[in-house]
Amino acid sequence: MHKHGGDVYQYPNFTDFSANINLLGTPPKVLEQAKSAVDGILHYPQPGSGRLCRAVAELEQVKPEQVICGNGAADVIFSLALAEKPRQALLFAPTFQEYEQALRSVGCGIRREYLRPEQGFHLQEENLCSITSEIDLVFFCNPNNPTGILTDRGMLKRLADRCREAGAVLAVDECFLDFVSSGQDGDSPASYSMKEYLNHYPDLFIIKAFTKTFGMPGLRLGYGLCGNEARLAGMREATQPWSVSVPAQEAGIAAAAEKSFLEETRRALETEKSFLLEHLLKYRLTSGAFEASEKENRILSLPERMAGIGAEEQFFIRIYGHAANFIFFRGPKGLAQRMKSYGILIRDCSNFPGLEEGWYRIAVRPRRENEHLLKALEEIRNSI
Repeated sequence: MHKHGGDVYQYPNFTDFSANINLLGTPPKVLEQAKSAVDGILHYPQPGSGRLCRAVAELEQVKPEQVICGNGAADVIFSLALAEKPRQALLFAPTFQEYEQALRSVGCGIRREYLRPEQGFHLQEENLCSITSEIDLVFFCNPNNPTGILTDRGMLKRLADRCREAGAVLAVDECFLDFVSSGQDGDSPASYSMKEYLNHYPDLFIIKAFTKTFGMPGLRLGYGLCGNEARLAGMREATQPWSVSVPAQEAGIAAAAEKSFLEETRRALETEKSFLLEHLLKYRLTSGAFEASEKENRILSLPERMAGIGAEEQFFIRIYGHAANFIFFRGPKGLAQRMKSYGILIRDCSNFPGLEEGWYRIAVRPRRENEHLLKALEEIRNSI
């Protein structure tokens, strides 16, 4: 079984920073709609989720026939793999692990192109050379999970062009894009989306979900966007007809109308993320000991760190990406386990291909929870 964040069943009553869920929770109207829809579970769901697809199309400003809905983004990913049956696929690691699981379920071979920490985990032009005629399907996450790196549209178009030249399908995962409050130039999330190019790139497929954005992972609801209607028809043929339950469809329709909730989310997220970053930055390690370990792509052990730095720097955090609703950083080994003693879950990212022990991800949570996290970090630092 794959390791994920959000293991609140094994750790009940813990403060959960390991799952990247909206810090505002589920919109009240969405909850109300889901509850009232339970009265309709005597009937089968609408096959194809027609009403929901129309609501998603209005939300995303695309045509209803360009939308397919599923039981979470993971279901959409698995459906794409099942319909395409690729022989070879390319993943830019580290990245979301369900891509690999879906690909392996259909016997697909996997190649990885590693994004490097010394390059900030940014996609580079030379990485595109790994897309050859042998590759049938490419997954790319933007912003990337777990690194939190946002890729600009110019690079994404070059990625799409390269896939078209190689004859590969490009699946761009935009599940975290709605959390982007501003880009490098203050642009909106829409300015980073590839959805306006759906008709220009027939082999472009975009993955999105209500799960994280609207705080409903337990209900399961995701969707895909594609300008190639034949591809969507193939996906519908490859999957079972009632993949989205009645409560999930009704909740999704209600969520699609919550445009003001998205704006409220981005404002709250920007405030709390700035608060966390301001306090986390005081744990920066500026001595040459860290830079040396970076070049060697390894985490310094405690004795090595103590030999090269002062006592005040024995506890370090180096922040990387934070474009979405989580912060990706490098820190001391064993930090996730130490945080559990304070009733806090953070995501140990060591099981992501391309990462090792000492890489972590934390979700941005409400102020009281963020203060709890920072207090625990300070106590751990003082105990070293």
